[in-house]
Amino acid sequence: MTKGIVKGIISNLVQVEVSGPVSQNEICYINLGHERLMAEVIKVSGNIAYTQVFESTRGLRPGDTVDFTDHMLEVKLGPGMLSKNYDGLQNDLNKMTGIFLARGDYTDPLDEDSSWDFTPLAKAGDKVSAGDWLGNVPESWIAHKIMVPFGMDGEYSIKSIAGAGTYKITDTIATLVDKEGKEHAVNMIQKWPVKIPIRAYLEKPRPFKLMETGVRTIDTLNPMVEGGTGFIPGPFGAGKTVLQHSISKNAEADMIIFAACGERANEVVEMFVEFPELDDPRTGRKLMERTIIICNTSNMPVAAREASVYTAMTIAEYYRNMGLKVLLLADSTSRWAQALREMSNRMEELPGPDAFPMDLPAIVSNFYARAGFVYLKGGATGSITFIGTVSPAGGNLKEPVTESTKKAARCFYALSQARADSKRYPAVDPIDSYSKYLEYPEVIEYLNTNINPHWVENVLLAKDILHRGREAYEQINILGDDGVPLSYHDRYWKSELVDRIILQQDGFDKVDQSTPMKRQEYMLELILDICGMDFHFESFEEIMPYYVRMINICKQMNYVEFKSTEFNKYNEELSNTTQERRAE
Repeated sequence: MTKGIVKGIISNLVQVEVSGPVSQNEICYINLGHERLMAEVIKVSGNIAYTQVFESTRGLRPGDTVDFTDHMLEVKLGPGMLSKNYDGLQNDLNKMTGIFLARGDYTDPLDEDSSWDFTPLAKAGDKVSAGDWLGNVPESWIAHKIMVPFGMDGEYSIKSIAGAGTYKITDTIATLVDKEGKEHAVNMIQKWPVKIPIRAYLEKPRPFKLMETGVRTIDTLNPMVEGGTGFIPGPFGAGKTVLQHSISKNAEADMIIFAACGERANEVVEMFVEFPELDDPRTGRKLMERTIIICNTSNMPVAAREASVYTAMTIAEYYRNMGLKVLLLADSTSRWAQALREMSNRMEELPGPDAFPMDLPAIVSNFYARAGFVYLKGGATGSITFIGTVSPAGGNLKEPVTESTKKAARCFYALSQARADSKRYPAVDPIDSYSKYLEYPEVIEYLNTNINPHWVENVLLAKDILHRGREAYEQINILGDDGVPLSYHDRYWKSELVDRIILQQDGFDKVDQSTPMKRQEYMLELILDICGMDFHFESFEEIMPYYVRMINICKQMNYVEFKSTEFNKYNEELSNTTQERRAE
């Protein structure tokens, strides 16, 4: 095992003189009295290894000894992770003692004393390879698959496999034999380096299936697909966290992984308090039962902040290989990028825009590329849908992190301060936002086949109405109400109809907080039919009250059960209202 001696310290960047071979991303422990500080090698130059320490380096001095482990930063995977709160290094926060995390105190992420009911899915004599399912154990309501370890290359035959029964995660549940005849004992635990993607699947096509979130401004206008990527930039107070909570609660996902990679401590505390209380509309139980939280607040060391997003993604890949739909949310990737910037600056690398690393776009793209929809062996499918938030300083959407993320993510949900100030929630700007999935032929075919033959055409029409409405609004603002033709007022209020009924949503109403696609299809067609009608007005003073009446009726429809008696009553009232001013 390679040893080293501390030669230089710059905050949490520590230079170590090594006595033997070390590798990039290798983990080492710096000995500081009775404490051992975990660090990761981020650069090797001759016999000097540059390491980033995951803890405070206070008290560290040149001459302190370092032990290298010959393995990379990795996560421990197995049954028992659901409902857990981890830090970026996968320490179980519930096992920590005291108010603050003790330096050098690392806890086991899994409970090795717990017993699990194992049911075999394979049998002796079967040929298997990395990622194949050997059996499953029930974890909450998920059938947690026990898989052939991802690090095992080639094909193996099963010599023996445990029968149905109760076992601990450390018990051997299968013995595999390789081509050379060597036997390998397999238990329920896997370990995997967080910065290397898990690729134990057959194929990773472009995602094509719609992923319903229940949020109309996303599902209708700029759809997210199962296995897709998106991000939510916006200034502070525009509703990023609330929108993520709404998506996590209502999205069509089997499990949720929430990475708080650098948010303020008070926001993370709110998440720990609120998530266990949220009801899960899919299972009727608590949302936390199918959630894992990875937490690193902004006052934790930058290295741990950087590790947290990789830890979350690796855990998501593990569950994806079980054939599950995983929703991964990160709040906020700006803090992750700032951690990269701090380490880059300390290593005196050539800075890019705003002092971020020159290769920031490549780092962000490589990370986003780990999400996706996959085909597994045996015909099953799994997916990771990744949605991150970005907190640009001053709401500037031209800054490097937002620009780099724009190149990697396929969906862009821009939160607008103006919409938030005018209480138009979710405050997603319909003009600036987009979904590139609407350009994919396979996605267009899926939407038109499964929702409506003219669905994509209707969506593009709604976008056009919103564009033309904004142009009309700007003209009215410049020239005054009586300085433009009546058609400008009519065009603006038709765009308001789309905005207020389709885009705006009450996240606290039990009906309106989540809208199924059947209802979204119906309401969009209803609103587009009205927008296609010609109305007769004598003056611009008549236009606003008339449209406000229709908007109020439609809003009431959003608050009642779909196709209920009350819904049909409002629908009939709307039909009568539209006939009042129809042009002959």
